[in-house]
Order: sequence, then structure tokens, then C-alpha cells
Amino acid sequence: MEARDPELKKELDATLHARRELGEEYDSALVESFLEKVEQRLDGTVDRRVRRQLAEQQMVVARGARPPQSAEANFGERFGFGIISMILAVPLSAIAVVNADLPGLVVAWFGIVGVNAVHAARGWPWMRGSRERDKSGWED
Repeated sequence: MEARDPELKKELDATLHARRELGEEYDSALVESFLEKVEQRLDGTVDRRVRRQLAEQQMVVARGARPPQSAEANFGERFGFGIISMILAVPLSAIAVVNADLPGLVVAWFGIVGVNAVHAARGWPWMRGSRERDKSGWED
């Protein structure tokens, strides 16, 4: 087995050597000490990754693109848009039926479905790609 972190492997070897010399009564102290070093190493790794990801997001924002949104943010936006469109569908349907009977109702609901479809299509990857190409002026 190849060690990913030679320094941490040295620490483990030193801890095991100290355990052999000191005996079992120092096991918990030695394990705690080693785990503390592992935790510090993990914290450093996580910090570097978080800083790198933040820097990448800042670069995206600096270039003028929208930062990637989380799935929860997209769900909340879609859910809210769906609720609002259903609330507005009731009076729109009533107005359409009063003014144009069944054909008016059909036209109103086609409009409601169309607006929701366009809003939903904003999240599709191939739609995002075409909008980004249009912004950049790149043509096929």
C-alpha cells in the first residue's frame, strides 16, 4: 500500500513505536494525539479546497457569468413560479370563459402552460448553452 501523505505515515509509525515502548496505558493519549494531527491535516485540505472553489466562483462572476445555483435554489424558484402561475390561472380562466367561452379558456391555458414551459426550459443544459453562445457572438 502506497501512502498518500508520507509525513502522516511517519507520524503513524512514530505513534506505533511510542506505543510499543510506553505500553497500553498510554494508548488513548497516543491515539488522541495522532487523530489530532490527522484532523489538522484534513482541516488544511478542506480549507484549500474551499478557497479554490471560492476563487473559481469569483472568477466566473468576474467574467460576467452567473454563478452556478444549487439544486435547492432552483427548486424553490420553480416551485414559487408554479404556485404563482396556478394562483393567476384562476382569474385568467374566469376572464377567458366570460369573454370567449371554451375557446378563450383553451387559449388562456395554452398561455399558462407556455409560460411555465419557457420558465422550466431555462434550467435545461442545452438551452443554457445556446444562450451563452448567443451572448458571446459565436455562431455555428
